[in-house]
Amino acid sequence: MEIALIGAGQRGMIYAEYAYQRGIQIAAVVEPNQERREIAAQKLNVKKECLFTSTEEFFKLGKICKAVIIASMDQDHFNQTMTALELDYDILLEKPISPNPVECLKIAQKAKQKNRLVVVCHVLRYTAFFRTLKEVIQEGSLGRILTIQHNENIGNYHFAHSFVRGNWRRSDLSSPLIMQKSCHDMDILTWLADSPATRVSSFGSLSYFKEENAPKNSTTRCLDCPVTDCRYHALKAYLPALGSWPATVVTPKQTEDDMRNALKTSPYGRCVYRCDNDVCDKQVTVLEFENDITATFHLSAFTNHICRTIKVMCENGEIRGGDGLRELELTKFTSNGVDQYEQQVIHTSLSSSGHGGGDSKLMEEFLTLLKTGETQSITSIERSIESHIMAYAAELSRTTKKTIEIKELKENLLKEE
Repeated sequence: MEIALIGAGQRGMIYAEYAYQRGIQIAAVVEPNQERREIAAQKLNVKKECLFTSTEEFFKLGKICKAVIIASMDQDHFNQTMTALELDYDILLEKPISPNPVECLKIAQKAKQKNRLVVVCHVLRYTAFFRTLKEVIQEGSLGRILTIQHNENIGNYHFAHSFVRGNWRRSDLSSPLIMQKSCHDMDILTWLADSPATRVSSFGSLSYFKEENAPKNSTTRCLDCPVTDCRYHALKAYLPALGSWPATVVTPKQTEDDMRNALKTSPYGRCVYRCDNDVCDKQVTVLEFENDITATFHLSAFTNHICRTIKVMCENGEIRGGDGLRELELTKFTSNGVDQYEQQVIHTSLSSSGHGGGDSKLMEEFLTLLKTGETQSITSIERSIESHIMAYAAELSRTTKKTIEIKELKENLLKEE
């Protein structure tokens, strides 16, 4: 079996390398960046004639393998996916499906029409932490869920790297933050609630990473800047991380000299207070589901750790946890404040694979589905649409300052389709 890779960035390479290490031949690599293309060719043993700078070149060949991994920029997903489906490719599609919810619906419709497998990379459903949480809820001893508090702690240096200096800094170039980063979390909420959402309200803004907060006498680029004690100075962000993320995103050559040279011209060498970023650095969303569950979702750049924390409040008890510590704390309610309450701590498994083991489990399922010919997975396109509608509704609420009725929104989107 052979698959092709479209987009040889970090995410695409994780998926392609997993497949390659399990005996899957990588039939082609499509990547406009020459350095990334050459690294991918070397790591995945791809011949020179099977390397392409554009999808147009690749798709002209027709269907040359079983499936494609589409891990390109958000705005490119729709056209690339629709063309791949037209050619009868099965697809592993990086999230978001598309920043445009109408395009998401069109992809789902096309996949159904062509009877093709489209698996969306909602890797959180595959992690040991969230799978265990789902199992605890389904077991039922705590009763039904009544309300959920969920937090995505993006991490201050992660946010500065990806959403201020990086590829996802502007909504028009990629997606709004809640779509690009947190459609994962919308997916987890609707999965745990086991219900679609009915109403969404959201509030947020870009509050900190802008010029008015720049240190006095600072300049547009870190390597020229006299303010060397800035926490976000590029040398502080990337030199200690040589050989690992996020330094590997800046330059494939991981030496101090190469990093310093790259930061002289790279977007990652810019002052975080003087970039062209516009996505929120904080956002709060309130959701109501069809089965009367309510939820709050809070994403923030202003955290020390990169992790997700959650509290699920049920009829007979509560569950607290965080995927950073890989721990769930279950507490059963008592009749008063004197009796000893029953409590259990569950430690979920550690994985060397990214996203708490989600990356490898996702790829394991995708490769199995390719072999069996099935077209449904736990993150198939039909199941992944709801999260994107929720994220779109949240951004629409934030920008219009209105509560969004999901049923009405879906009706309007179907009219546009």
